[in-house]
Amino acid sequence: MDASLLPPGPSRSVAGARPRECVVVRGGGAAAIVLGAGDAIAIRDAEGLQPALVFAIDGEGPADGTALGLEGPADAALAAVLDPGGEGSAQVAHALAARGIAPEAVTGHRVLAGDHPAQTQVALTAQRDLMVVVAAPGGPMAPDGQDAPTDIEVIVTRAPGYERPLPEPLAEPKLDLRVPAAQARAFRVKAGDYIQIIDVDGRQCSDFLAFDAAALEQGAEFGLDATTTRTLMGAAYPGPGLHSKYYDERQIPLVEVIRDTVGRHDTFALACSAKYYEDMGYPGHANCSDNFNAVLSPYGIRPRAGWPAINFFYNTAVDHTNALTMDEPWSRPGDYVLMKALTDLVCAASSCADDIDPANGWVPTDIHVRVYDSAESFSRGTAFRMNAAAEPRLTRESAFHPRLSQMTRSFVEYRGFWLPTCFTGEGPIAEYWACREKAAVMDLSPLRKFEVTGPDAELLLQRTVTRDMRKLAVGQVVYTALTYDHGGMIDDATVFRLAPSNFRVVCGEEFTGSWLRDKANEWGLNAFVRSSTDQLHNIAVQGPLSREILAEMIWTSPTQASIAELKWFRFAVTRLGGPMGPALVVSRTGYTGELGYEIWCHPKDAGAVFDAVWAAGAPKGMKPLGLSALDMLRIEAGLVFAGYDFCDQTDPFEAGIGFAVAEKEEDFVGKAALARRKASPARKMVGLKIEGNDAVGHGDPLYMGRAQVGVVTSATHSPILKGQIALARIDVAHAATGTPVEIGKLDGLRKRIGAEIAPFPHFDPQKIRVRA
Repeated sequence: MDASLLPPGPSRSVAGARPRECVVVRGGGAAAIVLGAGDAIAIRDAEGLQPALVFAIDGEGPADGTALGLEGPADAALAAVLDPGGEGSAQVAHALAARGIAPEAVTGHRVLAGDHPAQTQVALTAQRDLMVVVAAPGGPMAPDGQDAPTDIEVIVTRAPGYERPLPEPLAEPKLDLRVPAAQARAFRVKAGDYIQIIDVDGRQCSDFLAFDAAALEQGAEFGLDATTTRTLMGAAYPGPGLHSKYYDERQIPLVEVIRDTVGRHDTFALACSAKYYEDMGYPGHANCSDNFNAVLSPYGIRPRAGWPAINFFYNTAVDHTNALTMDEPWSRPGDYVLMKALTDLVCAASSCADDIDPANGWVPTDIHVRVYDSAESFSRGTAFRMNAAAEPRLTRESAFHPRLSQMTRSFVEYRGFWLPTCFTGEGPIAEYWACREKAAVMDLSPLRKFEVTGPDAELLLQRTVTRDMRKLAVGQVVYTALTYDHGGMIDDATVFRLAPSNFRVVCGEEFTGSWLRDKANEWGLNAFVRSSTDQLHNIAVQGPLSREILAEMIWTSPTQASIAELKWFRFAVTRLGGPMGPALVVSRTGYTGELGYEIWCHPKDAGAVFDAVWAAGAPKGMKPLGLSALDMLRIEAGLVFAGYDFCDQTDPFEAGIGFAVAEKEEDFVGKAALARRKASPARKMVGLKIEGNDAVGHGDPLYMGRAQVGVVTSATHSPILKGQIALARIDVAHAATGTPVEIGKLDGLRKRIGAEIAPFPHFDPQKIRVRA
C-alpha cells in the first residue's frame, strides 16, 4: 500500500502540508464528498473486484465528468444507485435535495470495472468546486454465493489553503452554530430536539453544560451533575444504549446520548479555569469557566470560579497510583456526540482554550454545534473501528433486531452491533435451561465473515491458519486458529469450504480479513479476501430439540444432506419452507456445547427466517438467548472467547485449543514458534471450581501462597454444576487437577477465595451432547 494514501491518523495538519481525509463508501451504498478546485481524490478498492461509480455535481446542478478529468460518455444513473437504499444513500439524497437537485438528472462514470485485483485505485482532481458522489454498487449476495458488494475507500487530499469542510448535516439543522477556538456559546434547545457537538479539526475538547430551562425561569439552577450521572449509570460517562442519560442533582435526566463516534470523554475534571493557568504560570489565560460565565450571564446563571462540566473528547484516566491523568483526545476531524434533550434546556458549549498541555493536542481549534428538530429520527450507536487508524462505523442493528427488540430493551454494543444481554420475559437462568433442556435461539450476526476465493485461495489459508486446509472437503467446516509469527493468536475461526477454490472464514475480528488480504498481497497470491459480514446474518438454534425444530422448516434438495443427516461440522445449502423459499446455509455448529445449528441468510430474509424458527420452536419450549446466558453455556463447555481466554500473547495450546494446530508439512505463519511453545509449555488452560459465591471475574490473579501463578480468564455461576466455575491460565507446575489455589481479590493479598483445579472443560468433556 502506498504510504501516501494511508487514512489520516490522529495528527493534525501543519502549515504547508496537504491534509488527507478518508471517506468509506459501504458496499452497495454511496457517499457524498464536497471538493474545492484543486482537491484530489483517490478511489481505492482494498479488497478487489468491486465496481465504483463517480458522479460530479456543481453548484448549478449536474456536471459532466470533465470536471474531474474524466473522459467519455456518462454510463451510470445516480437514481438507480440510490434506489436500493444502501448505506449512505439517504444522506446523499438529503445532500442533493438541499441543493435542489433531483437524482434522476445526474449521470456519472464507472471508474472501476469490477474485474481488478485488491489495492487498485484511480486518482481524480476537481477542476472546480464540486460535490462528488461515489458509489459501490452491488446486489444481495446469496448465502451460498460469494459476490458480496464491498467497501470502497476515497482518500481526499485538499489543495493548499484549504478550509476543512464540515460533515454533511444529519438532517436539516434548526441551529448551525460555530464555537470559535478558545471561546464558548450559549443556546436554547426545546424538549425532544437533538444536539450535535462536532469536533471540526479533531483532538479538541468541548465542555458542555445544560440547565433545566423551566427551573431557571423560577430562579432555580439545575444543571448536569457528573457525580449523580456516574452513580445512576454505573459508568465513568454514559454512552448510547440502555445507560445513556446525563442527570441533574435531583436525579432527573436532562439529555440522552444517542450517538458517540469517539467513546472517550471526561466527567471528573472541571472545565479549565483561571486558577489552573495561574498555577501553571500563565496568568490572564483564556479559560472555559470564565467563557461560560460570560455567555450564561444573560440567562441569570450565577458565575463559577470553575465549572463542573461534561468534558466531551477530553481524554482522562485514573492510573495505578490513583492519579488523574490526561493525554491528547481520541477524536478525529468530524467526530461528534449526538444527544437528545429530555426537557427544555439552556445549553452552553465551549472550545477549550488549553494550549499548554496535550488536552487539545496543543492547538485549540473550533467546535461546531447543530440542533435538529424532534421530528427527526436517528439510530443509536457508538463508533466501531477495526484498528486505531480505521474510519469509524456506528453501531448497527442486525436484520434480526426488529424481532428481538420486541422481547427486550437490554442491548449492548458488541463489535459494532447491538446484541441482547437477556430477555424481559424470564432472564438468563431460564434462557440457559431452555438451551440445556429444550432449545434456544440467539443472534450471532456480529461474527465477521470473509469470502476467500481465487486459484490460490486454498494456498493462502494453508499458509495462514493452523489447520490443514487440504484435508477440508467441500461441505465441511473446521475450527482453527490464526497466529502471528511469535505464536500469539490473532483470532479463532471456523472455515467453510464451498468449492475447491472457494472458502468462507467466520471469525470474531474485522482485522482478520485485513491481515489475510495483506498476506495474499505479500506473497503475490491470486486470491481475494472480501468481507461479507453485511451480506450474511445468522442465528444459532441450539439445544436437544434443535434438530427436531429445524427439520420442520428447512428444505434440502436431494443433493444436499437433510437436517437429520447433517453431521457435526458440516453444512448444507438449503431453503426455508420449500424449494421456492429463501436460500439459506445451515451448518451444524455452535457455541454452547449442545447439539445445535446455525442458519446463515441474507438480511432481507432474516425476518422470515426468525418467524419460521419461532413458530416451530416456541411450542416446544424454545426461548431467545442473550449474551449473559451464552456466557454460562460456553464457559461450562470450555469454549474460549477472544480478549478473555486468549490474546496476541497467548498461543493456541495456552488457550486450550491445541487440537486446532495440525501437524502439516507446509509452513504457515507461526509454525516454528508454535512447535517451540508446544515442546516447552509454560502455561496451561484449566478449569476452576470456586468456593462460595463471592464474585470472580476476568483478570483476577491466581496465587500459591504469595506468588501469583496464573490468572482467571472467564468466570460464571454454573446452574448445572451448582456453583461458581472459571477458566484460568496457570503455570504448568500447578496445573494438575485437584491442586488447591487461591483467587486474589482487592489487591490480591487482602482477600483470597479458595479454588481448586478442575477438568477442562467442566461440562461434557467428551462432546457427547454436541455430537448427538
